[in-house]
Amino acid sequence: MKNKVDAYESLVSPDGVNRIKMWTKGVPVEDSAKKQLLNVATMPFIHGWLAVMPDVHWGMGATVGSVIPTVGAVIPAAVGVDIGCGMLAAMTSLTANDLPDNLLGIRTAIEAAVPHGRSDNGKSNDVGSWRNNKIPSNQANAWADLSIGYDSILAKHPQASAKNTFNQLGTLGTGNHFIELCLDEVNHVWIMLHSGSRGVGNRIGSYFIEVAKKDMGNLISNLPDADLAYLSEGTTHFDDYIQAVSWAQDFAKTNRELMLEQVVSAIRKETKNRKFGIVDEIVSCHHNYVSREFHYGKNVIVTRKGAVYAGHEAYGIIPGSMGAKSFIVKGKANPESFNSCSHGAGRKMSRNEAKKTFTLKMHRDATEGVECRKDKDVIDETPMAYKDIDAVMTAQSDLVDIVHTLKQVVVVKG
Repeated sequence: MKNKVDAYESLVSPDGVNRIKMWTKGVPVEDSAKKQLLNVATMPFIHGWLAVMPDVHWGMGATVGSVIPTVGAVIPAAVGVDIGCGMLAAMTSLTANDLPDNLLGIRTAIEAAVPHGRSDNGKSNDVGSWRNNKIPSNQANAWADLSIGYDSILAKHPQASAKNTFNQLGTLGTGNHFIELCLDEVNHVWIMLHSGSRGVGNRIGSYFIEVAKKDMGNLISNLPDADLAYLSEGTTHFDDYIQAVSWAQDFAKTNRELMLEQVVSAIRKETKNRKFGIVDEIVSCHHNYVSREFHYGKNVIVTRKGAVYAGHEAYGIIPGSMGAKSFIVKGKANPESFNSCSHGAGRKMSRNEAKKTFTLKMHRDATEGVECRKDKDVIDETPMAYKDIDAVMTAQSDLVDIVHTLKQVVVVKG
């Protein structure tokens, strides 16, 4: 068993204090991410240290792949605007032998069943929303439950109102959000998807980031980065933010559950298999969220920015890039990581850099055998733009155990 002392690397602050523990051995970390981590680590309310996951890379507000434990304060920009972004995975009743040789029909059926992407500047004809607000009955019922909490938030903060709310519930989004069909080590078919709280979560996050900056006033000039503006516990805005971010996390979880229903229905129709369905426990986890937890003798607020809860035998999902492989894991409750693990492979280059670096042929070669888009608009999501998922898993072997290894065969990208 790996010695815990040797499992992580330390990033020492200029004052000589070790405030950062990094599970990054064998995985590259860019200097901009290290600088950002050092800025966060200097905040006076950090509880102990930052835990850094092997998929770490620079991010807006705070470093993606970081676990930030705080006492008495929360940083809205560290949570970011994709509140509650996370994963869902479920084993189905199908095996590889039940799938057709040509998987294009299944991919197009999923694409037709779940709105994805973005057009019309997010207005009424947006392809990524339910058109003309005509959403399926299960989405309408789910929104009826969620709307009560949303109305409560807007009663106090009407400026947090979003133009897209219930019409995006049960939709995928854009960027690195995806829906996949995967095969495990014994050829069971899994459905796996990745999405968050969509436009309404984005609006809530953006609004409270600005609230925190205004509340700090002139004190913001004392911060190493204006994006580290925080809300102090005991203030009205702190309580309102915790309420709003918790609601957005519920929206995100519901969003993924509704998409799963749409995908199951689409595959059932496409394969003409009426008995097709979910046969094993659904694994669901946020990886961009806030949680109240107890660590090292104190009740703390844990912000996981691109990290997954990995408590004792807690199930999690660590996806690789499209065309690579992904993992269903169980947590080892490593206290030094604040019971956390990575949320994926992690980018090794920016989207613009990927578009300049890789050709369509390189992307097609990297995704050979995977039914997915192979056009210029997904070059920024090509496997080569991401870190080696095997190296990422090796670097965090003392954080999780692998339960299932999944290989993508169909990928729908936002």
